[in-house]
Amino acid sequence: MTKKIIIANWKMNPKKAKEAQALFEAAKEGARGVKNIQIVVCPPFVWLGILKSNVQVKLGVQNCHWENSGAFTGEISAAMAADSGAEYVILGHSERRRYMGETDEIINLKIKSALKAKLKAVLCVGEKFGEEMSIVVESQIIKSLAGLSVNQMKDVILAYEPVWAVGTGHNCSPDNALSAGLFIRKTLTKLYSRFLAEKVPVLYGGSVDDENDNAYIDQSRLDGLLVGGASLDAEEFAGIIKGIGR
Repeated sequence: MTKKIIIANWKMNPKKAKEAQALFEAAKEGARGVKNIQIVVCPPFVWLGILKSNVQVKLGVQNCHWENSGAFTGEISAAMAADSGAEYVILGHSERRRYMGETDEIINLKIKSALKAKLKAVLCVGEKFGEEMSIVVESQIIKSLAGLSVNQMKDVILAYEPVWAVGTGHNCSPDNALSAGLFIRKTLTKLYSRFLAEKVPVLYGGSVDDENDNAYIDQSRLDGLLVGGASLDAEEFAGIIKGIGR
């Protein structure tokens, strides 16, 4: 990977359309003149229609249903997301696993639906505090990617987000992130091949800010970042973009 990927997960923010527009325009301004980075902003679905992406800043969503349409009150399908301008979708985020009860089997169905709709699927994996990273991450990868072909994997991105680091301020050390990244590639090698494992982008997510961002790229040798809270601060997110694109 020569082009790094920075994905902004706005979660259930901001509250107003004008704030969403201003934040998105700030991201585009921050990306101006920066090379070798693909930036993806994933706002709440309701803001997709008012945000206009460009070559360097793409749009994504934070979730989708596994069915294309139907009697699923309150849900959004991958096809709807794609038609609304999204090109990426975050799936398996620890908050959805925790609060919405999503299982690896459900996430697997969602990934397949996303790929069918021509979305790039960002699969989040990671362990809770006290759990063994290798056991949890291997199981999540195997179950979430079950039945996916080599060709389908070209549109899959992995994001290592240790649950204990998400929104806590206790970010994972670069050394631990490096170990997790290598383990993810080892697991993909067993499932597919070493060639494919080296091609699939592996990102880090969990209390990322403009002070530790470079460590996950330079020291951990990862392909990009999944940024939560820091992406809601226009100045800080611009700093992350500039830092990675230096």
